[in-house]
Amino acid sequence: MGTTLAAAFLASLVECVEALTVVLAVGSVRGWPGALAGAATALGVLAAIVAAVGPALTRIPLHMVQLVVGAMILLFGMRWLRKAILRAAGLIALHDEAAAFAKETAVLRGASVARGWDRLAFAAAFNITMLEGTEVVFIVIALGAGGRELMATASLGAIAALLAIVALGFALHRPLARVPENTLKFVVGVLLSAFGTFWVGEGAGIAWPGDDLAIPALMAAYLAIALCLAPACRRVARAVPLATEEDKTDALA
Repeated sequence: MGTTLAAAFLASLVECVEALTVVLAVGSVRGWPGALAGAATALGVLAAIVAAVGPALTRIPLHMVQLVVGAMILLFGMRWLRKAILRAAGLIALHDEAAAFAKETAVLRGASVARGWDRLAFAAAFNITMLEGTEVVFIVIALGAGGRELMATASLGAIAALLAIVALGFALHRPLARVPENTLKFVVGVLLSAFGTFWVGEGAGIAWPGDDLAIPALMAAYLAIALCLAPACRRVARAVPLATEEDKTDALA
């Protein structure tokens, strides 16, 4: 349960930081009523999805849930881990929240300002919160698919991350540019990949040595592989005479 809480918290933290950047840009340029209303509405929709889908999973045979959800969360984690490795290797630019804030602000300032209720502010905040929040919902449902206690633990981790980011956003009124997002994605990618591998194995009938203690071992294995791949990708990219960094990334993929 502790690992589930940590995975849900860290994964949600990354998504909340990205959503906060856009919501802050919308609020500072278009006004806070529309931005806050849009974000709050999206959060309500996402909470309803978790409440509706979460209990339904308990009526499905556990091995089927583990196999299907495990495969999906494994792919999800591997995608995050792949991007984190490529960023660590210098093949993909690090995500810059300050630059994203400036870009979003420039776009919003170019739009006409409506009188009264600002539908653009509402829509922009709603869309980014739904976009980033959908990934959080997926992670919470996947991590909590093993039972009600795990669902409550995963939900608690996501809520804690949301409250932490909201508190920081209200206190600072600026994007959290100093949050080590790539490091968080690296860690979350390892966590989700380990969870996904474990659940796929259990769903397929594999008896893991040590039962749940196999999860930390899988995390250590994924971490070791990832730490070896980052410098290896950097060396290969330097040796491959391709025209652009995108070509190098495609070759390594």
